[in-house]
Amino acid sequence: MAFELPNLKYAFDALEPHIDARTMEIHHDKHHAGYTSKLNDAVKGTDLEGKTIENILHNLDMQNKAVRNNGGGYYNHNLYWEIMSPEGGGKPDGELLAAIDKAYGSFESFKDEFSKAGATQFGSGWAWLCVHEGGKVEVCSSANQDNPLMPGVGCGGTPILGMDVWEHAYYLKYQNQRPAYIEAFFNVINWDEVSKRYAQAK
Repeated sequence: MAFELPNLKYAFDALEPHIDARTMEIHHDKHHAGYTSKLNDAVKGTDLEGKTIENILHNLDMQNKAVRNNGGGYYNHNLYWEIMSPEGGGKPDGELLAAIDKAYGSFESFKDEFSKAGATQFGSGWAWLCVHEGGKVEVCSSANQDNPLMPGVGCGGTPILGMDVWEHAYYLKYQNQRPAYIEAFFNVINWDEVSKRYAQAK
């Protein structure tokens, strides 16, 4: 079964003014579509064919650049679209907020840490909120299309929130002002979805 580009659950312009429609369209229809197509090419005819993306990434040979880059790009963007929503923003509640408070002292301190992870990631990459077995949460970042499911990348838990800080995620609207994009991103986070993923992962 080949990997498929998922449909967005909202219109390209639904995240305006925080993320513009043109960026969304190019990001989904060109970049994510490209990772999906190249991932299928990379696994075709190999022992990875037919495996889930999570299984592939957990057991990845990090020297396999085609699967590493495109498998990461495929998985990362699948998560990215899901954890954003036109009704996003605010902050989480319940178990997830308690876990964030326990790890970082407050939601504001977590927000600062997560924003810093994205702002200081040199070049292209991602900022993550991950959950470990037992429910502990941790912020980290990764380069390019790497993610915490891959061996030795960092965090090591299950990513439940991912922020794309490649220039293709923000440059049309924000140019080189990555911190402005990061601030705007908090207005579209779907905390209900992140909380659901926290409950499943812990």
